[in-house]
Amino acid sequence: MANTRSALKRVRKTKKETARNRILKARVKLLRKEVAAAVESGDAKKAQEAYDKFASAADKAAKKGTMHKKTASRIKGRAAASIAKAA
Repeated sequence: MANTRSALKRVRKTKKETARNRILKARVKLLRKEVAAAVESGDAKKAQEAYDKFASAADKAAKKGTMHKKTASRIKGRAAASIAKAA
C-alpha cells in the first residue's frame, strides 16, 4: 500500500485513468465491429456512417493517450480499405 501523499495521489489518478481508458477502448472495439457488420451487409451508406463514428472514436482515444496515434491510423486505414473493397 502507498505511504506517501504523492503515491496515494498516483493510486487515485491511476484508477480514474484506467476507467477512462477502458471506456474508450470498449467504444472503439464496439464501433469497429459495427463497421465490419455494415461491410458484411453490403450497405455502403451505413458502412460509411459507421466508419465516421469509428474514426472519430479512434482519434479521441489516440488524443487521450489510450491508444498510440499510429495504431489508430492503422486500424482506420484497414477499416477504410475494407469499405472500399466492398464497394
